[in-house]
Amino acid sequence: MSKPTQCRRAPMSTQTDSPADQTRLLYLSQSDVASLGVTITEIIEAVEKMFEEKAAGRVEMPPKPGIHPQPDAFIHAMPAYIPAMKSAGIKWVSGFPENYRRQLPYVSGLIVLNDAETGLPLAVMDCVWITAQRTAAASAVAAKHLARPDAETAGILGCGVQGRSHLRALHTLFPLRKVMAYDTDASARESYARSMREELGLEVVGVDEPRKAVTGCDIVVTAGPILKDPHATIRSGWLDPGGFAALVDFDSYWHADALDEVDKFCTDDRAQLDFYRQEGYFQSIPPVYAELAEMVAGQRPGREDADERTITCNLGLALEDIAVAPLVLQRAVDQQIGTWLSL
Repeated sequence: MSKPTQCRRAPMSTQTDSPADQTRLLYLSQSDVASLGVTITEIIEAVEKMFEEKAAGRVEMPPKPGIHPQPDAFIHAMPAYIPAMKSAGIKWVSGFPENYRRQLPYVSGLIVLNDAETGLPLAVMDCVWITAQRTAAASAVAAKHLARPDAETAGILGCGVQGRSHLRALHTLFPLRKVMAYDTDASARESYARSMREELGLEVVGVDEPRKAVTGCDIVVTAGPILKDPHATIRSGWLDPGGFAALVDFDSYWHADALDEVDKFCTDDRAQLDFYRQEGYFQSIPPVYAELAEMVAGQRPGREDADERTITCNLGLALEDIAVAPLVLQRAVDQQIGTWLSL
């Protein structure tokens, strides 16, 4: 991590007033981004504000184009603009599910932030930490509207980065006491149980069957790899009445009969869901009840009954990244973290 000797302080919008200030950009490595102390509470608030703007039609986000060099792998371009936050930029992100065989991360990539007035680049930063946090924040925002507020038991299927970030986010909003953690890798689930137990002070139990992380749980998160041909595991009757599930891995874990019994099936963006259906995903999902933005803005009610089964299948939006990245950039400038590069 480098600490530059001169690091210009910027306003919260990360926009500059003088063209002379825009002769360089700030590069932030993965360790830089993770070291800045941006909290999950701040991220949830930023994501919630973004959804309010989305509901009002005051954002710009085209469906993400992508290339697919390997089976079930992707490299996506994710541009977005949020005028109210004066934030414009793009994430270039990859997801390669077989990377674990090489001891490499599933997700990697970069975010470029641009000045919304001049178009000049302000920063280039690693996207891995932001992706983990904003994804969990979006699920947490959905849970505020779709889960029971007294939820005490969570089930986590997939004990990787997203399994960890989601539990941290949910722990800030709900009175969780017990967590059932499942992963096909026994060592991963035991490591998860041990580390999250120590970090959050919760009862975290590694379980050897996926149903044990679904039935009896108030909130369920499935966070495995995204697969076009799902290795469906969760069947009808597993999710209890009153249960809420956040699908981070599209519908990869869920049989059609399990989805069919859901009372409200929601998503973060209908247009992108339709786009992915055309690409061969989501062939057996129920009709969409509401977008997350509609519930945040009060345009559609969330949970209306204690016994409703509810699901959100959030696809991951560029808007979420571009809502959070300015927080990271501002904190880096304030703390003089990162490396300035000349344009």
